[in-house]
Parts: sequence; C-alpha cells; structure tokens
Amino acid sequence: MKYSPHDYQKYAADFIVKNPISAILLDMGMGKSVITLTAIYELMYELFEVQKVLIIAPLRVAKNTWSAEIEKWDHLKGLTYSVAVGTPAERMAALKAEADITIINRENVSWLIDESGVPWSWDMVVIDELSSFKNHKAKRFRSLMKARPKVKRIVGLTGTPSSNGLMDLFAEFKVLDMGKRLGRFIGQYRDTYFTPDRMNGPIVYSYALLPRAEDEIYRKISDITISMKCTDHLKMPKKIITQAEAVMSDAETARYEKMKKELVLQLDGEEITAANAASLSGKLCQMANGAVYSDDGKITRIHDRKLDVLEDIIEAANGKPLLVAYWFRHDFERIAERLHERKIPFEKLDSDDSIRRWNRKEIPVGLIHPASAGHGLNLQDGGSTIVWFGLTWSLELYQQTNARLWRQGQQADTVVIQHIVTKGTIDGQILKALSEKNDTQSALIDAVKAVV
Repeated sequence: MKYSPHDYQKYAADFIVKNPISAILLDMGMGKSVITLTAIYELMYELFEVQKVLIIAPLRVAKNTWSAEIEKWDHLKGLTYSVAVGTPAERMAALKAEADITIINRENVSWLIDESGVPWSWDMVVIDELSSFKNHKAKRFRSLMKARPKVKRIVGLTGTPSSNGLMDLFAEFKVLDMGKRLGRFIGQYRDTYFTPDRMNGPIVYSYALLPRAEDEIYRKISDITISMKCTDHLKMPKKIITQAEAVMSDAETARYEKMKKELVLQLDGEEITAANAASLSGKLCQMANGAVYSDDGKITRIHDRKLDVLEDIIEAANGKPLLVAYWFRHDFERIAERLHERKIPFEKLDSDDSIRRWNRKEIPVGLIHPASAGHGLNLQDGGSTIVWFGLTWSLELYQQTNARLWRQGQQADTVVIQHIVTKGTIDGQILKALSEKNDTQSALIDAVKAVV
C-alpha cells in the first residue's frame, strides 16, 4: 500500500530522525508504528546511522501489529524483521535471524538481557507503550537500564504518558535519557517536584506537586518530547459519553453499605473481608457489578441490576454490534450466563480468529477485558459502541480500550461510550477519578504539543 503521510506524521518521523532520544506522545490511532518505521528506514538505509533495531511491545502487538505494518507499506519494502516471542527456542531462533528489526514482548526483556546469553547488538531501541516502563523497581526496567548505555538511539511511544500522575514520568524518562532531565534517583525527583500529601505517621500514601513544579517538569522534557492529539490533526468521529444507571433495592443497598462501613459482611454464610483500602475498593467494585468473591474464592451474588441494564442496551441496539468491557471473571461468567439464557449470540474477543470475525461484523456482542484489549487491537471495523459493564481505576487501560473503536479508520460518524453505573456506589467515584487523572495528562500533552 502506498503511504501518504499526514503533515503531523512527516513531522514526527523527522523528529525521530533528528533526535537520538525522543518521546513521541500521540493519541491512539494516529499511526505511531508507521511513523517510527518510516524513521527507522531512513536512518538505516538512507543515512546509514543505524544497523539493528529492537522493538519492545505488548505481547499481542509484538506478535502481530509491527510485522503487519512492515508488510503493509510499500515504502518499507526491504526492511527485514524477526519476532522473538513464544518458547525460549522460538525466541532464540528469532534472535539468530540477524534481521534489521527484532520485535520482542516486554515480558521477555529481562530474559533477553539477563538470561539469553545473546550479546547485545542493537544500536536503536523502540519502546512501544513507554508507560509500561513507569515502575523504576520493575525487573524489565532494571534490565533495560543495564543495556541502555550501549544504545545510540531510543524512542518512547505512548498515548498515555502520565495516566496516574506526573510521578510516572520519572522512570519513563530515565530509561530514555538515563536521568539527565528528571534526575537519576526517584528520591531526588520526589524531593524536587513533590511534597507528601496523604500520610499516616511516617508512611506516605501520596504526593502532591509543589507550586510551579508541573511547568518545570514539562520544560525539562520539552526538548526531546513531541505530543499531538488526534482531534488536532485528524477528522475523528464524534464521541458521545453516556451513563446508564442501575439501581439496587433497599436490601441490596444495605448490604453494600454494611460492607463499606464495617469491611466484614456475612452473605449467605460466606465471610467477605477487606483488609485494606485497596481490597475494599475491589470488593465494592465487585458488589456494584453484582457479585463478590468470598475469602475462599466462591462467588456470592448481590444483584442482577447491571445485567438487566445491559440486556436493555442490547435490545435497544436492535442488532447493532456492541463491544462490552468487563473487569472481574465473575462479570464475564454472569454476562455469558444471561446472554445464553436470552439466546443472544456473543463471543469473548481473546483470539486472532474472534477479532477477525468481530471486524467482519459476525459477532453481535463482543466481550473484552481491558487488560487484553488495551494496546494495539484494531476493532473499529466491527462496531462503534462500547459498553463498560465494570469500570477500571486505570486511566491508561480505560483510554486505550475506548480507542479500539474511537480512532482513525472508524467508518461510523459517531462512537458511543456507555457506562453502566450502579447508583450510590463506588462506580461514580471511579468515573470522577478517571476524569481528574485525565486533567493531569491533558496538561502534560498540551504543554509539549508540537506545532506542525
């Protein structure tokens, strides 16, 4: 296929070529892969500045997306690649292929560097989803930092650089510039830009930005960072965000409130406990969805209110395909049970075949988990409505999952993002938290937005 890049794609590719270190913050669906590959081809075959490239990506993206992009575009003909995923033997075979580009999933970065025994030979690294390196304590981060001094060029790609606040940026930018801009140590970064916020004695639960720290962080990283929003450069479908309310009965509400206040609840003989705030949040999310795991792993049903609302939404769609995002395993099980009872065709989108059939509009209801749908899947051909049965605290997974439909290439004029929210529960707080986190991220993106 002939590549006819948008102006912003030309700008971004040129930025990568001109800058040995670059952070490319592009909204989902703006073509990060082809932009990067275009720059790689120029660096490798026109400027002769790069010999071998390692691309680190989420598993499904590593298996399918990058190779498909290389084969798709005429101007990339000549680039060779190998995909180092699968068994150790399959990975070793791919590493020995001596291709221009080696593609590996992020879970195997530590294996490659610390265990494979293969000498490091890549002078350029591309991190697809830079946000997956936001934890400076993670094994993959520490392993990559060992090899980082051997890398002449590095590119970080993401649409969600600070999904949980600006503290995330420390590790992400350290792996790019080895600490030049935001410091080499997390303690130094925290002391410079943050102050303790919520505390319990010496234990600090969260940090708040110091005055003017946000602008200073943006200024520090601006020379290697470009950021663009799809709404600035692409004709995107209209996005409609709605809520459908589920209402519990008085008895169901009383159960929920008892759990919330006492952290211990007897339900049908099963004891449910929440030892801390995180587990309590999980329990309340489950109860809002309609069922909860007991301490011994059994499922106790609370209500079917969200299932009733989902059934109404499916009926109102009148055959229009719906993508339904669920969070807990029992959500999937109860949704599947209800759809079986109503003889509504559905399928879990967890394989290449099911995704192909969804995109051919052969699946009326596609059930998908955000953790497996978050990055790299193109689902826009199969439908234009997503229903959130269960919500997630992760802004990154939330945005990335929505972007499977609301993206370039969506043929519908409107994409609908609908949330089933149980009245008076933690659902409302999750939506509010997602919105507040997005404010921080939007500020980051706007501060370093490239002027094309």
